[in-house]
Amino acid sequence: MDALQVVAVVLAAVATVVGVAVFARGVVAIVRTVRTGRPLPGRWAPVGPRLATLVREVLGHGRFQQRPAVRAAHWVVMVSFPVLVVTLLTGYGQLVDPRYGLPLVGHWAPLEWAVEAFAWLGLLGIGYLIVLRQRVRPRADEPEVTQRRSRFFGSNQVWAYVVEATILLVVVAVLVLRGLEYALGVQDGEAWATALHFPLTAWFGSAWTSASPDALATAVVVVALVKILVSMAWFVVVGMLPTMGVAWHRFLAIVNVYARREPDGAPALGPLVPLRDAAGEPLDLTAVDDLPEDLRLGVGAIEDLPWKGLLDVATCTECGRCQDQCPAWATGKPLSPKLLTLALRDHAAATAPYVQAARAAGASADALADPHLGVDLVASGVIDPDVLWACTMCGACVQQCPVDIEHVDTIVDIRRYQTLMESAFPAELGGTFTKMERRGNPWGLPARQRLDWAKGLEFDVPVVGVDLESTAEVDWLFWVGCAGAFEDRAKKTTRAVAELLHAAGVTFAVLGDGETCTGDPARRAGNEALYQMLAAQNVETLNEVGAQRIVVTCAHCFNTISREYPAMGGRYEVVHHTQLLDTLVGEGRLRFAPGVGEDADGTTVTYHDPCYLGRHNQVYEPPRELLAAAGVTLAEMPRNRETSFCCGAGGARMWMEETIGERIGTVRAAEAVATGASAIATACPFCTVMLSDGVAAHARASADGGGAADGTTPDDGGAADGTTPDGGGADGTPPDGSGTHPTPGAGATGTRAPAAPRNPTPAGPRPQVGVPEVADIAVLLRDRLARQD
Repeated sequence: MDALQVVAVVLAAVATVVGVAVFARGVVAIVRTVRTGRPLPGRWAPVGPRLATLVREVLGHGRFQQRPAVRAAHWVVMVSFPVLVVTLLTGYGQLVDPRYGLPLVGHWAPLEWAVEAFAWLGLLGIGYLIVLRQRVRPRADEPEVTQRRSRFFGSNQVWAYVVEATILLVVVAVLVLRGLEYALGVQDGEAWATALHFPLTAWFGSAWTSASPDALATAVVVVALVKILVSMAWFVVVGMLPTMGVAWHRFLAIVNVYARREPDGAPALGPLVPLRDAAGEPLDLTAVDDLPEDLRLGVGAIEDLPWKGLLDVATCTECGRCQDQCPAWATGKPLSPKLLTLALRDHAAATAPYVQAARAAGASADALADPHLGVDLVASGVIDPDVLWACTMCGACVQQCPVDIEHVDTIVDIRRYQTLMESAFPAELGGTFTKMERRGNPWGLPARQRLDWAKGLEFDVPVVGVDLESTAEVDWLFWVGCAGAFEDRAKKTTRAVAELLHAAGVTFAVLGDGETCTGDPARRAGNEALYQMLAAQNVETLNEVGAQRIVVTCAHCFNTISREYPAMGGRYEVVHHTQLLDTLVGEGRLRFAPGVGEDADGTTVTYHDPCYLGRHNQVYEPPRELLAAAGVTLAEMPRNRETSFCCGAGGARMWMEETIGERIGTVRAAEAVATGASAIATACPFCTVMLSDGVAAHARASADGGGAADGTTPDDGGAADGTTPDGGGADGTPPDGSGTHPTPGAGATGTRAPAAPRNPTPAGPRPQVGVPEVADIAVLLRDRLARQD
């Protein structure tokens, strides 16, 4: 070896030892942090389905479906990482011998093809991602309201640049080395120095064949050393920064995807995770007297998180897809699922060493008095109350996350602690909880009014326990729900469903005053005790009447009874009314009047996907098939199906007033109005209420200023959030048009007088001409039903 090679070998050896050691230090730090979390049984088995899901998700990049270009670019960059590792191994040998090749496979054509193909594809992929980041990144000279539109707002741009630069330099070094290897092989007269072995690099490597063998050998040593040093420098950087998720996710995501909540690959939506004790076992709060006095309920401190929750926050790649889809963030509120995750990640990394030390010290006085233990995540300012309570739990963040972070589960666990342990929840919820506990519904109305919706129907609605002994005497038990029984707009839906079922010859019965709230608002607000009380009461009632088949009109009731009651011992066949009506239409038991539809009256309808029907339960087609059967023209909003924009009512937000930024329901209503549809079809009473209010607000804003409530004009071609249909976040401008909004993390809890919970209001007159009607699909279908004599 000459002097250059000796220096290169020494530098590479030192860099490798340091790089591997520091990287290992980072691995240990992450493992220790994750291990501070509580146990979470069931996340390692069943092995077969989990491995199948892991392979499918990682290789298929299923969470990138709405971004095909990003999907392709990220996939080739990901795959190039393990493929090009062989070139790193070759590089070490080339420092000693520039003509070195790996034994057996060093000049194996298929491997060489793969290396060159993925080097070029990796170069194109990272180039595209760099350009994309530069195009959509927030810029410091722009107002913050503009910066918020970027999904990279709040992400660490420097870390991203380090990762992108590393990948770019590595793939360029690989390609240059391949060209130099070809030229050196030609100079040496090697049989493998042909285009067959260098299919994508011989074309530029041939330009170097005129150089001397010594010069080419020196160039190989230098470029190989550069490649090694760049790789080891990356190891050092990420090893020193265990919170650098944009780099660590390529390793942690494999574990995170494997340990996901649903082994079959479904997103962590639908039912909430149970409230667990310190050992990870579900808690039964209906037996309060049996619980230990020192029991901590929910997640109050970072060490209360389960280990999967800590792995989640460590895995976050800061891509901002969750932030881009979040309705709270899009309407100027401080909640960003990404920023919440990053706050927990940084706090966990800073706190974990003290938690570990305290646990090692056992129950000593010093350990118990450690100020780093039991730090209240909300009271300490790690999470602002406005951030915690802005979440509608629509699930858009979970649906979009490419590394399977379970944001909703973490948020609800933090809410549980605040509600059950600290009684720290928005003032409006106090009255709602009381009404649910005392009256069995969030409106606080007497149970005797639960059948008022049926007055005036042309047929009798049998009540189980009064007119029938059990549900075995009818086809379906019709679960009316609180909204369907008490809210005037939802009552129309209840009547319409009953009339449609009667017209189809379907027998059904209701529980009448035997119904009580399913507990969904309480559970999503963190009041697990109230939820379990209501759920246990309902399950007991349903089991007593022999309920087997249940049809519901409320998407929240649908999700709760079908997905959450099984854990309480209630297992039933539950369908949403759109599913049952779609089946009846398909069987020919429901027919619509001939001549009704686009050709007859020019009716155009846009359909709003309820989060708890669509995203949480994957019911997308039955409502659309019903509208098609009714002969109307469907005008889809830009955000539909998996990317549907929330109405703003979920997560118990129905019972809290929006005092920050734009109202979510108004933004969604404006988007619906922009389609030009004459009616907005819904499939959930909460959506009906929120969108009706939103349409009214939009109409008032249009009448006052000629523009939509979000500041757009009806003919500007933009979506309700002020962007074009191809994406982008809302600008967050509040209704007064000031162009300002709360800074993320800025507290506002208690600074505004809370509004009273929504009460049933008269439906009022039909909307004025030019303002679309908001109605459940069942109401639209009932009006088009072909009457039978």
